Amino acid sequence: MDGRRTIRAHKSSSRYIAEGVRVVKRHVITAFAAFGVVALALSGCTATVEGRAVSIYEDPFRVAGLPTTDGPSGPRPGVTDSTLTAIGGTGDDPDRLALDAVADIQTYWQGEYPKDFTGAFAPVAKLYSWDATSAQVSQFCHESTTHVANAAYCRPDNSIGWDRGVLLPSMQRDFGTMAIVMALAHEYGHAVQTMAHLVDAKTPTIVKEQQADCFAGAFIRHVAEGDSRHFTINTSNGLNSVLAATVAIRDTDPQNPESVHGSAFERVSAVQIGFTDGPKGCAAIDMRNVERRRQGLPQSYGDDPDHGELPITKDSLTELGKAMESIMPIANEPTFDYLGARLGCSDAADTVPVTYCPATNTIGADVPALAARGATDTGAATGFPMHVGGDYNAYVVFVSRYALAVQHDSRQPLTGAKTGLRAACLSGVITAALGDPARSVVNGDIALSPGDLDKAVSGLLTDGLAASDVAGNTVPSGFSRVDAFRAGVLGNAQICRSRYS
Repeated sequence: MDGRRTIRAHKSSSRYIAEGVRVVKRHVITAFAAFGVVALALSGCTATVEGRAVSIYEDPFRVAGLPTTDGPSGPRPGVTDSTLTAIGGTGDDPDRLALDAVADIQTYWQGEYPKDFTGAFAPVAKLYSWDATSAQVSQFCHESTTHVANAAYCRPDNSIGWDRGVLLPSMQRDFGTMAIVMALAHEYGHAVQTMAHLVDAKTPTIVKEQQADCFAGAFIRHVAEGDSRHFTINTSNGLNSVLAATVAIRDTDPQNPESVHGSAFERVSAVQIGFTDGPKGCAAIDMRNVERRRQGLPQSYGDDPDHGELPITKDSLTELGKAMESIMPIANEPTFDYLGARLGCSDAADTVPVTYCPATNTIGADVPALAARGATDTGAATGFPMHVGGDYNAYVVFVSRYALAVQHDSRQPLTGAKTGLRAACLSGVITAALGDPARSVVNGDIALSPGDLDKAVSGLLTDGLAASDVAGNTVPSGFSRVDAFRAGVLGNAQICRSRYS
């Protein structure tokens, strides 16, 4: 540590389910979610829509080229269940959902696999189901499933298994049915990467997991395009919930040797690559690609006992303001007012806890309200963590209002969907600069920490305030909001301006 104060994530101590449920960790088992312990380059600029290549940024109200929809998400009514069966299954609702999901995933890969990979596609050999709350003895991948709340792919026998008693009901309760579909699409992604010889025993686990997340994203796009027999998903709240599940099941402490699945920022990025670029984009993910996307972002808390949590005070906001001015200087720097966010601006709305007023070129902050937004998650949880709390969930909103001042200085429009997405993108640029050790002199006492990007992503999915214009309006797609922020983190200000011009 260099003595600088940091904006960092805390180590989660939440226990997601009752004592006694365990998670099996074996190299031959590749698991999606872990209860009790946490386990688990820019994408292209075009997508194929109705046979033609289009820019995915032409319309901010589209999601990677698809229309933003707010219809149903989940099982299609009146569709006959799959005829697939699972060893140990009981045919109850979680099993039926899982089997229908696997059937649709297999149908997708039967058509897609020959387009992108050599050889013939072959469905997984076996499916397994068990109940983590049951004392009945059963095995998956040569291990006992007693009290194992997880879903996983087993390479030795090319099988997929899931816990119908705890995991699937918890995911459905907290994130909706499509989170179950996403989890099984991830596990099937491991089968595909094995079949296509994309990975071997020497491949880093993070690469295997990122590819599997990416393949899951490619399948979710297939569902969003209306091509799944049993399921449908809308591209607003439905897709937001799937991404929120990905955020919840993330590595929270990069110093933990079990942290091999990726941060929320990394996992969501992988899903978005698959959704936007398809399986070919996923196949390109290797360790070099992972490291390029990390591009010097902090990966360790060092000896910081606070795990990077910086109290949100007037002093810390003042330091952050100085850092932003040095990172992205403008001719007419805004004035900072820390007495409140209700400015009564003549040409903007109050967006508590932070407001930017163009008429006076002022950023007003309600410090107590910001501190409340940035509170850490505390106490035991009965399910998945629905929200990633912590300081940067609030700081990124403060940064985004400065990003509006940057746009005002450039005489860009301050209302509209592209304004909000530019704000999110420019916030990503500033955020990445806060994590650059080379900028330690100009950043003063403020630095980025592991987990901060996850907090920002969580806020962007939850309310999108950091991707809003001066009126507080934002696009309904959390996918688009996060993608804009990610573009800034991995790119530069020019990318933000050209994407959302």
